[in-house]
Amino acid sequence: MSFPTTMKPAALAVLAALGAINAAHAEEQTLPQVTVQDQAESARGPVDGYRATRSATVTRTDTALRDVPQSIQVIPETLIKDQAMRSMAQILRYVPGTSMNPGEGGRDQPVLRGMSTTADLYIDGVRDDALYFRDAYNVERVEVLKGPSGMTFGRGGAGGVVNRVTKRPLDTPLTALDVSYGSYDSKRASADVSGRLSETAGYRLNAMVEDSGGFRQGYKLNRFGINPVLELTPSSDTTVVLSYEHFEDKRTVDRGIPSFNGTPYNTARETFFGNPEQSPSKVTVDGFTAKVEHALAANVKLRNTFSATHYDTLRTNVQPNSAVSAAGTLAISAYSQANQRNNFFNQTELESRLQLGGMEHLILTGLELGRQDSDNQRLTGFFGAAGVATSATVAASSPQATVTRWAAQASDTKNSTTADIAALYAQDQITLTQEWKAIVGLRYDRYAVTINDLSAANVDLKHTDNEFSPRVGVIYQPNKASSYYASYSYAFIPSGETLALSASNAELEPEKAKNWEIGGKWDLTPQLSATAAVFRLDRSNVKSKDPLDPTKLVLSGLQRTEGIELGLQGQVTKNWQVYAGYANLDARVLKATGGSATAAAVPAGSIVALVPKNAASLWNRVELGNGWAAGLGLIHQSTVYASTSNAVTLPAFTRADGAVYYQIDKKTRLALNVENLFDRNYYATAGGDNNIIVGTPRSAQLTLSTLF
Repeated sequence: MSFPTTMKPAALAVLAALGAINAAHAEEQTLPQVTVQDQAESARGPVDGYRATRSATVTRTDTALRDVPQSIQVIPETLIKDQAMRSMAQILRYVPGTSMNPGEGGRDQPVLRGMSTTADLYIDGVRDDALYFRDAYNVERVEVLKGPSGMTFGRGGAGGVVNRVTKRPLDTPLTALDVSYGSYDSKRASADVSGRLSETAGYRLNAMVEDSGGFRQGYKLNRFGINPVLELTPSSDTTVVLSYEHFEDKRTVDRGIPSFNGTPYNTARETFFGNPEQSPSKVTVDGFTAKVEHALAANVKLRNTFSATHYDTLRTNVQPNSAVSAAGTLAISAYSQANQRNNFFNQTELESRLQLGGMEHLILTGLELGRQDSDNQRLTGFFGAAGVATSATVAASSPQATVTRWAAQASDTKNSTTADIAALYAQDQITLTQEWKAIVGLRYDRYAVTINDLSAANVDLKHTDNEFSPRVGVIYQPNKASSYYASYSYAFIPSGETLALSASNAELEPEKAKNWEIGGKWDLTPQLSATAAVFRLDRSNVKSKDPLDPTKLVLSGLQRTEGIELGLQGQVTKNWQVYAGYANLDARVLKATGGSATAAAVPAGSIVALVPKNAASLWNRVELGNGWAAGLGLIHQSTVYASTSNAVTLPAFTRADGAVYYQIDKKTRLALNVENLFDRNYYATAGGDNNIIVGTPRSAQLTLSTLF
């Protein structure tokens, strides 16, 4: 593979510099046997402060990050608490190479290495792909895998996946309470309780309630979540974990502001375009998970995870639907989307560690079965006294409109969808020598989607994809402190990935995502780690308009992202922790993508939306003594396009965040977090050329945390 010429020396310089930095640290260390090293790291746990050492997201086995030949970013609970993070958008803002699409004001939609997705979100390794905003109240850490990994997760994941790891019962009792109050009448309380029912049974309960306003006119947010977990150990060889979560989210759907002459329209930050009273969103999630793990022998484990989740979502919004004209007017439109989804997944895995051919092997074999069913209905909002106009023209100086009737148009969706998933996979993590390791894996998926169309069109559709997903990686570790790797990973993206098909794509084969990556991981000190990755990610066979028949699509498009990602996490000194990242990305369309009979294709040469050329983040926490500590963060993003039309540009911005902490006693802490310290005007993201999200003004949050 080749990279842009400007990136080649940068990548080589980074790899060489980081290798030299840890050389002195590595010189006097002897390399222990691999098994002994893994046990030592497991004893320390997966996370120490801001620094993570292990993960099961990439390989589905408990693996040291230095043994993973792919880029993965771990956001630990300590960092989440120090920054008072609540949403996935807040969590991902310090992850290089990642941004967040506002998701039509109603869902998490990360952009990973230039690939926007609503389907590649997981909870404890199980797909969690409904359209809603998640909360961090029960999260131990969030792991962001960069690049496709179809071998681990199956369909989708072209740019990567986001996996939430939830909290589990502790060996020692815990009762923790957080209460916070902040700007815009933001009120929130959360509890974390863990204890033992007996020698063989432990429990943990996380709960949260929030009632908040916002800086935007008419904005409201109400959330509630409760997640009890029971862990049973009937024998030393068997562990059973039962978890149930009930989560509710009610909020105002805010689609942002329109554009004017290729830039965001200049208006007061609080101005709401549309109608906040007619833009409610309501989500209810009920999920049950049962995980059983049994040691068949000293080096053989069998585990089974069953998950059943029901999602009930309703999103209604009145939104800007055009740019502001020279006359100072714009169009407002509206729609309502209701969805009920059920996800059922069962994963059975056998993990074996053995010596074979003079090499150590960690072999994983698995079977995943799943069913997803979804009922969808979309309604259009009509305006005017007669209730027949599908849009309203309003003045940008007073951009409100009222829907007078909701009804289904011929083009509105009403269907019932079922997806059946069956997959077999096998993976071998091989210790070739003390210095060399490898990972090889292959997954076979059968993914079948059936749509029963209940609309006036009554066009039933179905499609089945059968696909192999390989992964291979090689790791070189010249010493305990350094690890270098090269890898190839693959994922397929079927037409029905998000449980949706159309007549134009139902017969098309999957799109393909291929990632080539080289990188390094270094322990600069025992408490400070650095990472670097250089990659090329191609999404090929992308759907595009058939030049011979504009009513059809063909697989001829190509989107490419090339880049370099850097990371630094851990303790610089005893009193200074840091979490930093930088990404230089070039994401563009090389062959035209998209298009239809009514919409133009995205031409070759277009820059992918919401992917800054340069993005950097830095968070510091410094212990000041006498119970005081301070945090300071910087986020920089260069200019981005609001959509692939490349017609509207969001300006570059740099934002500073801060925090002050005071440890009142051993059990109680008071924290003041301030976002956007210098009250910069900026635009955080966009859901299109005329759905631009205004950055939050300076806001503060005071949190009292105590242990009982």
